[in-house]
Amino acid sequence: GIDFEDATMLLNESRTALLIVALLTIMTGLAYPVAITAMSQLLFPQAANGSLVTNHGSVLGSDFIGQPFHDPKYFWSRPSATSPFEYNAASSSGSNDGPLNPAFLDAVRKRVHDLAAVDPGETMRVPVDLVTASGSGLDPHISVAAARYQVRRVARVRHLDPDRVEALVEESTEGRQWGFIGEPRVNVLRLNLALDHIAAKREDR
Repeated sequence: GIDFEDATMLLNESRTALLIVALLTIMTGLAYPVAITAMSQLLFPQAANGSLVTNHGSVLGSDFIGQPFHDPKYFWSRPSATSPFEYNAASSSGSNDGPLNPAFLDAVRKRVHDLAAVDPGETMRVPVDLVTASGSGLDPHISVAAARYQVRRVARVRHLDPDRVEALVEESTEGRQWGFIGEPRVNVLRLNLALDHIAAKREDR
């Protein structure tokens, strides 16, 4: 059997183990998250709160989560293959369809057809990111080429000077991250919000 000395040692080791578990739980489960949250709120409050895009106090979305736009008066986002609906932030995913998959080819053809239907006179080559979904399905940006492709349609529908819309695209273009990572890009939600601001100013005149 276990003598008194062994029982005392086992009890002491158990207390030590429980104390270590309690300390680690407090440090990693409470103190560390609280410290990181406080630092992020202090140093990066916008990013820490989801990089929300607001207009007159109303939250319209996030800088990092794309949204679908189907009205011809808006710039359209990159297609999304999330389920059960597009741009579902709770189900980030791609279609996993290869370039030779009939379903993939049918989806691309439909997207090309939809773009042509709202702007039948456009002769520019359709940028690939306007007809193919990304791996995440949540891209908030499109390429500069994809934005420029839509300038004429948006200007025509909104009765704006195409040069003014082109300038808006330039103003909304974000450069490469840290100057060398990725490509210049345009945040679709921010660009469409700028368009609505122009429309609101015209109505106020």
